[in-house]
Amino acid sequence: MKKHLFLFTILIFSKALVNEVRASLQYPVVVSTWPFLEAVRAAWNAVDGGFSAVDAVVEGCSACEKLRCDGTVGPGGSPDENGETTLDAMVMDGVTMEVGAVAAMRYVPEGIKAAKLVLEYTKHTMLVGDQASAFAISMGLPGPTNLSSVESIEKWTKWKDNSCQPNFRKNVIPRDSCGPFHPNGPSIRRCLMDNELRPNEFGSVNVGLYSHDTISMAVIDHIGRIAVGTSTNGATFKIPGRVGDGPIAGSSAYADGEVGACGATGDGDIMMRFLPCYQAVENMRLGMEPKLAAKDAIARIARKYPNFIGALFAVNRNGTHAGACHGWTFQYSVRNPGMNDVKLLLLG
Repeated sequence: MKKHLFLFTILIFSKALVNEVRASLQYPVVVSTWPFLEAVRAAWNAVDGGFSAVDAVVEGCSACEKLRCDGTVGPGGSPDENGETTLDAMVMDGVTMEVGAVAAMRYVPEGIKAAKLVLEYTKHTMLVGDQASAFAISMGLPGPTNLSSVESIEKWTKWKDNSCQPNFRKNVIPRDSCGPFHPNGPSIRRCLMDNELRPNEFGSVNVGLYSHDTISMAVIDHIGRIAVGTSTNGATFKIPGRVGDGPIAGSSAYADGEVGACGATGDGDIMMRFLPCYQAVENMRLGMEPKLAAKDAIARIARKYPNFIGALFAVNRNGTHAGACHGWTFQYSVRNPGMNDVKLLLLG
């Protein structure tokens, strides 16, 4: 009798322990930059239906590409100086640490699916330009097709009529025209005193919500696997060939199944110099809660570039999440088992 009572007690205790652990684990979970609600719902429906974290991330980012979220994701937005739209995208598996990415990709409208093809069918991390397009098409994605839209061409035409202002050129002549541009004299760098170092003078002057944006998404699936993905058509009126932080693992997004994940958005030309998502995940590895990990990663950039614009979210492997921003008001979207629909969190 005592033996049966002992076994019964152990069984009840084990069930209680399992329930307690499950209550502390908030997954599956989907977290995304910005109020891209339909993208988060698409990822949630996928992961809640049994998809892996990688596949759910692709479903979510793909939905945003099709919807052309804010005109900054997918085809039809952010023309470069030549009026052309190109795509950057990345997917990272936090279990294997494999990454697939495409950058400055032309003629193929499905950036995140092209990135997944790089991850699954090559030993490389990133393919770029026309060669990325050719690879994606050879692997079955639709194309070639013109990625511009009536709206993007109209935006580009107005920019041309305004003497191509603003733009991303510096130290060139003629300054206030559409070029061709030439260096403004020889490039001479001298030693500067500490109080002369002012990188913030450049800041994020050409960056705004509708001119320079990324969907960066993290998913933790039913069994705790973590993945991240990003997709963007980059900075509006960028110099042709420019690649931002979107396809750079550690900058726009990062995942490590032992720790958690991060997604970022903002002035990628500045942010990619600091790998803020890698920093945020490593902060969590060292024991920081997501809120402090995110704030620290953003603060490291702000100390050097006080006028930069950017934001990120961090989520640990238990599903606890937080965000931080600098220079603008930022929203990120979350769905987990405790919610009936996507929840928006506002930071400012």
